[in-house]
Amino acid sequence: MPASEDAKELQGDLVRLRHELHRHPEIGLHLPRTQEKVLQALDGLPFEITLGKETTSVTAVLRGGKAGDAEGAEGQRPAVLLRADMDALPVQEKTGVEFSSEADGTMHACGHDLHTSMLAGAATLLAEKQHQLQGDVVLMFQPGEEGFDGASYMIREGVLDAAGTRVQAAYGMHVFSSLEPHGTFCTKPGVMLSASDGLEVTILGAGGHGSAPHAAKDPVTVAAEMVTALQVMVTRQFNMFDPVVLSVGVLHAGTKRNIIPETARIEATVRTFSEVSRLKMMDAVPRLLQGIAAAHGVEVQVDYQEEYPLTITNEDETHTAEKVISELFGERRLSRWATPLSGSEDFSRVLAEVPGTFVGLSAVAPGGDPATSAFNHSPYATFDDGVLADGAALYAQLATSRLAALSTAS
Repeated sequence: MPASEDAKELQGDLVRLRHELHRHPEIGLHLPRTQEKVLQALDGLPFEITLGKETTSVTAVLRGGKAGDAEGAEGQRPAVLLRADMDALPVQEKTGVEFSSEADGTMHACGHDLHTSMLAGAATLLAEKQHQLQGDVVLMFQPGEEGFDGASYMIREGVLDAAGTRVQAAYGMHVFSSLEPHGTFCTKPGVMLSASDGLEVTILGAGGHGSAPHAAKDPVTVAAEMVTALQVMVTRQFNMFDPVVLSVGVLHAGTKRNIIPETARIEATVRTFSEVSRLKMMDAVPRLLQGIAAAHGVEVQVDYQEEYPLTITNEDETHTAEKVISELFGERRLSRWATPLSGSEDFSRVLAEVPGTFVGLSAVAPGGDPATSAFNHSPYATFDDGVLADGAALYAQLATSRLAALSTAS
């Protein structure tokens, strides 16, 4: 029986787990309640469990029953990694679903509750076929994807070598609440997601009375000029075919309309699609802002923060995933993206170390319009439970198929 059929029998359990996680979301690197639910889902299954020291991560290793017959040229057992992130966002939920978040100001607005549930389902599917696995499977339940770089913590603590040898392939998955029709799997070889960096700027002026700006050094007008100049710089110094996205999310200054404040603050996110543009932005942004500040006679502090690198998928591993998707669900369920998405991911850390790929899965409601559905991170974003079994099946089949291929190649 194919994994997709076996997974259907788990659908009810996966829905219950997903709803429980959704009701009780947690943010950041420490997710004790989420970790507890994952451990409960793995309880009784033949996994070797390791808990994170710096975070509430869970690493689970399944030893394949046929692995002894599948040692590589150097006597190493083949090993494959499957990853799911577990953390939520500081968003006040407004979906109105029956299982809405019970944590004020916190919501699984990016679908990580689905990822966790699907990987837990894959754990059951893989355990049931342990004797058939031609190698080992490492499950990576990761906290802190949303801006906390949780993948780095797990890599430092040895997740890639948890099976005793470096995993030879790695697969991650991400659901979307829009973009594609329900149930569509999305792939792209090469650059799939942008790099993400942060920009924090503090303009140091001199406060004064709003009626006499000449007697002060107004940081507000300087900040306004900087915001505009950053956008102009992107259009004039960067190739439109190697795009840069810079969005200011914080612009703060002052306490009252007739007071010129001492300082103003800008915070922005920067997305780039090549290492060349990323490095160029790191140089160009401080130079531009320092020049504007000097022209107005104020000081500026520029903190350009490197965050997540480009998510670059391996071409061969992407084709492997596409083949598995087509075999399980049919070619019509597969969408090959022509261009990258401007979101970012710390699964990029794993893909920088190990050949692998990242697969998108549309959880738009059946019959819903992906063009108008609320996108991930929205307080109105909803994700359909109907994709849970398919996601679990794909995780399990990716591991099974890749281990078989690694065994044959050796």
